[in-house]
Amino acid sequence: MSRPEALVHSGGDVLAAAVAARLITAITDAQAARGSASVVLTGGRTGIGVLEQVRLSPALGAVDWSAVDVFWGDERFLPDGDGERNETQARQALLDHVDVDPARVHPMAPSDGEFRSDADAAAAHYAEMLAGLAPEGAAVPRFDVLMLGVGEEGHTASLFPDTPYVREESRTVVGVHDCPKPPPTRISLTLPAIGAASEVWLMTTGEAKAEPVASALGGAKPVDIPAAGAVGRDRTLWLLDTDAAAQLG
Repeated sequence: MSRPEALVHSGGDVLAAAVAARLITAITDAQAARGSASVVLTGGRTGIGVLEQVRLSPALGAVDWSAVDVFWGDERFLPDGDGERNETQARQALLDHVDVDPARVHPMAPSDGEFRSDADAAAAHYAEMLAGLAPEGAAVPRFDVLMLGVGEEGHTASLFPDTPYVREESRTVVGVHDCPKPPPTRISLTLPAIGAASEVWLMTTGEAKAEPVASALGGAKPVDIPAAGAVGRDRTLWLLDTDAAAQLG
């Protein structure tokens, strides 16, 4: 597993633009090497801001969007099209504006879909789908880049401190119940699934994130600061603004 690196930007807008440029480069590099690329998206102000910056980038056309597989690291278990769903926001910010292949876009099920209110069944179905797209012997596909946010208490994806979900070691996707932040029910990749990605990018801004960022990079246990357990196979980047990095040595 890789050692985390911290890159500090002067503000949230600069960070979003820099990550967007980095993402376009990562996708085009993967496509040059293998003909396709695989990315895992996140929600939140920074995550969606990055996708908006990708859409506005002059390099947007460098990507063959029909050869990009799109997944999500977590999802709010809400009805299809709900404005709070990460999928809805990602489509509005980027995916509806580029020539993605619908068959290569893999959202997590909504609460009014085939599994209705059963988040555990929806999570199991997503895990089965991932396994079906994975290389032989693997549980998830080859993710070139997996993007995550970080919460004020150190959560990432929908893995919160001191919960069974952050301790999960065998399943790749879980239904998450009784979240301390609304909505209470979600679907999330687990740390083992996140750790299968080639590169993991954790993006966050603001003074309220400074303490969990410092704790995670200082060696905190994932059960206490889940973001500390999000580590890529080849590279782990913490992409921060100056406020979020304020307590780093």
